[in-house]
Amino acid sequence: MTDTRKVYLAVDLGASSGRVVAGLFDGRRLTLEDVHRFENGPVLTAGRMYWDLLAQWTNIQRGLQAAAAKYGDRVASVGVDTWGVDFGLLGRGDELLGYPYHYRDRRTVGMFDKAFSMVSREEIFAQTGLQFMELNTLYQLLAMTLQKSPLLDTAESLLMMPDLFHWLLTGEKANEFTDVSTTQMYNPLTKTWSLPLLQRLGIPTHFLGKIVPPGTRLGPLRSDVAEATGLQGVQVVLPGTHDTASAVMAVPAASVAGAAPDWCYISSGTWSLMGVETPQPVVNDKCRQLNFTNEGGVGDTIRLLKNIAGLWLLQECRRIWKQEGHDYGWDDLVKQASAAPPLVSLVAPDDGRFVAPKDMPAAIREFCQETGQPVPATAGATVRCVFESLALRYRMVLGWLKELTGASINTIHIVGGGTQNRLLCQMAADACNCRVVAGPVEATAIGNIMMQAVSAGDLQSIAAARDVIRDSFEVQEYAPQHRGGWDEAFGRFEQLAGK
Repeated sequence: MTDTRKVYLAVDLGASSGRVVAGLFDGRRLTLEDVHRFENGPVLTAGRMYWDLLAQWTNIQRGLQAAAAKYGDRVASVGVDTWGVDFGLLGRGDELLGYPYHYRDRRTVGMFDKAFSMVSREEIFAQTGLQFMELNTLYQLLAMTLQKSPLLDTAESLLMMPDLFHWLLTGEKANEFTDVSTTQMYNPLTKTWSLPLLQRLGIPTHFLGKIVPPGTRLGPLRSDVAEATGLQGVQVVLPGTHDTASAVMAVPAASVAGAAPDWCYISSGTWSLMGVETPQPVVNDKCRQLNFTNEGGVGDTIRLLKNIAGLWLLQECRRIWKQEGHDYGWDDLVKQASAAPPLVSLVAPDDGRFVAPKDMPAAIREFCQETGQPVPATAGATVRCVFESLALRYRMVLGWLKELTGASINTIHIVGGGTQNRLLCQMAADACNCRVVAGPVEATAIGNIMMQAVSAGDLQSIAAARDVIRDSFEVQEYAPQHRGGWDEAFGRFEQLAGK
């Protein structure tokens, strides 16, 4: 029987890997098929940390070629999502001005002090509603400004990473709302670039473009891209281009008309992004003091959330252990953690020492030693320490979300790769004393694809898309089971973690 399902392609780039995923949609159910996967990560060059844009673009084209060979003229559209804050610059004649910097490049170290000497922290938050992280685009551009980077004099267009790939696909330049909202250069109250803030910091603004919403149809693939990939007549549609915006769209929550959401989400991967959907930004002193952020969501919503370091700590531990000759698999590490004694040592996942240490296991040991805790002596004890600390951080952020919104949150939806970690999901339920619903795993790609379907008119709304997602993908539910010790551990964690 001939397969007549419509095909949407999601190019989903994460901080450590990338993929091209096909969504096959029959009008009622969605099925995903992997087309191409590839590794992604920073490249250290002459003391700087960059993204390998040309390797990323080569892999994207390979994925599109594979999709053309497999699905032919059933492919309707393609959209790209990536991490936030990073960008590329185009000069005269749309000349690409170098490789985009990686957000962990150290040129932004010390930029808080520089910025706050010109504009107060309170005023920056009042104009942007965004959490303070030195990796934000604002501080990347401030560093370039203070270093008198010649790129800023030459640049005519600033494109966030997904915007850059959409330009490569179509030749059209646009700044998509959800990714723009991660820059700390966007005012969620006026819904425009924060030009007065940028001008006071001395940052050029002439290269900032038009902000467009998710669902915007940019047009067909460039003729050379269509010829190279074999995708003739395929449209490029903007999803929620910030990967968390697409992941949140894929939360399989049922909505009740007129009722406030009774759920929050955790997009779990390298980062854990934990928050709620709100119709309006929350920009007040309490939100600023807790360092929460107001980022753009699909359907003209705001994602009130907090960034948590996430599985980055474990990924870096595994990398170091592999260098030392211990190539632990993920399942093996979870098994070792399960066997380790519970709630012995805790770390603050968002402590600055864990941002980019040379040796993550050593950094964890040093934190425990400095705070008077038992030092994890095995890989299993280290992994358990990381998991339990993340679960307690979730509990802390959940309390703050309730405080900021007044919402009664009784379910945590965990989406993304972290849903496969059953131990961490159960710990989240236990620590938070809350129902946890885990799945779907490929949430970002699913949200990307469903936004394309909504834009095409194949689905009438975000709520209808979530109905399809709920009917198409299995989820795993976790109820609190092991309550003993978590309250006492949370008291210890509060002393360690702060805000």
